[in-house]
Amino acid sequence: MPWFRNFIQLSAAYAKQSPPLRKPEVVFGHAPPSLAQLLRHFSTDTQKKSPGLEPTKGDEKPRVVVLGSGWAGCRLIKDIDTNYYDIVCISPRNHMVFTPLLASTCVGTLEFRSVAEPIGRIQPAISREPGSYFFLANCKGVDFQNHQIHCQTVTEGAATLDPWNFNVSYDKLVIASGAEASTFGIKGATEHATFLREVHHAQEIRRKLLLNLMLSDVPGVSDEEKRRLLHCVVVGGGPTGVEFSGELSDFIQKDVHQRYAHVKDYIHVTLVEANEILSSFDDRLRKYAIKQLTKSGVRLVRGIVKDVQSDKIILSDDTNIPYGVLVWSTGVGPSTFVNGLGIPKSPGGRIGIDEWLRVPSVQDVFAIGDCSGFLESTGKPVLPALAQVAERQGKYLAKLLNHIGKAGGGRADAAKALDFGDQFVYKHLGSMATVGSFKALVDLRQSKEAKGVSMAGFTSWFIWRSAYLTRLISWRNRFYVAINWLTTFVFGRDISRI
Repeated sequence: MPWFRNFIQLSAAYAKQSPPLRKPEVVFGHAPPSLAQLLRHFSTDTQKKSPGLEPTKGDEKPRVVVLGSGWAGCRLIKDIDTNYYDIVCISPRNHMVFTPLLASTCVGTLEFRSVAEPIGRIQPAISREPGSYFFLANCKGVDFQNHQIHCQTVTEGAATLDPWNFNVSYDKLVIASGAEASTFGIKGATEHATFLREVHHAQEIRRKLLLNLMLSDVPGVSDEEKRRLLHCVVVGGGPTGVEFSGELSDFIQKDVHQRYAHVKDYIHVTLVEANEILSSFDDRLRKYAIKQLTKSGVRLVRGIVKDVQSDKIILSDDTNIPYGVLVWSTGVGPSTFVNGLGIPKSPGGRIGIDEWLRVPSVQDVFAIGDCSGFLESTGKPVLPALAQVAERQGKYLAKLLNHIGKAGGGRADAAKALDFGDQFVYKHLGSMATVGSFKALVDLRQSKEAKGVSMAGFTSWFIWRSAYLTRLISWRNRFYVAINWLTTFVFGRDISRI
């Protein structure tokens, strides 16, 4: 662990009265790279419109380019053998988000940094190896024939900078760019709703929720406006929507009623779902979830949203539901980037892959995570957009690429004749969801009809927390989450609007 290594080095330095200067090898673990080594990968031809990383040379390691920093991409980056490859990760965010606990950050149960892990910690080679990099950028296109991707930097918040373009050549390309929230073309959803998929979404929800709480306490606000400001509407009854509703109801009962006593009777939560909530669970667990949510004060509405306005949503039966905070959680679909790739797609519009997670229509390209799906020709169903699916695919592909690299097939077009070994097989590990008030659902069966462990209640909640605590990305995150849970239990949630 980096902190332990630094501690040992610091102790050794203080143990000597006149410690000599440490050799660079102590820092780098090997001879430090020269400036020429650091810059040799970059194009210096000023005549080119887009600079970037040139194709690898014979004395360099093959380059694996990973698009995305989600569950699939980060698991791949973590497990890939850097003795065989240089790694270049390209993503609009420099961290991985532990999405199952993201809803807890919206109401102050957890702090935002507790569910995020920097890419450089997941794979230290990206920070120290001369041929490995992380680029804060979006991929704008792929030249499959020439093994090159076209990128544009992300400069949000930097008013003095304009984004610029650059190119990156690859030997192996892994597309793990994820998916986008589905709005089903509903007017106004993108403009007025908040999607709970990134840390900045959780920050926006938290700031808006606390702002409405404080504004509703100011003199001059009518009772009708207070009810609108303090009405939180969640669209989508899947695990994310249900867990956020449960966290929100806990926040209202345990914190708002104590600290905002003047407006406690105005705040309430509505969950809108077109069909059944938690459709991936069996009837018994769904009924338990409905009973528990209703008991916690969550109003359940079955309906289809046809229009979203700045202060209300309109259902298909013309029912108007005013809101102060609107959270949209209706599933995901292919991103604009994926739609623009001229390669065969699987059912549902994802990138089509074969049994080894390859994109069969082009060389040296793989796709994993929510952006990919099995082609119909494989005879396999498209896997659900779940974190456990993405992580398992990332783990499998890292092992496969390590095998390819060991066999000498890491270079571009060098793995055509290699035996790829076993195909990817997915085994469902079960589903879990919390519904608030120290209650949760746990279903560890392969399917709703199979035999196995299926339970609900406090014990399930304990299992839910224990499982996610152990599945966190690093010991750093586990420590943060455990401390956050403890302080929330003792002192209540943090309601500071920062």
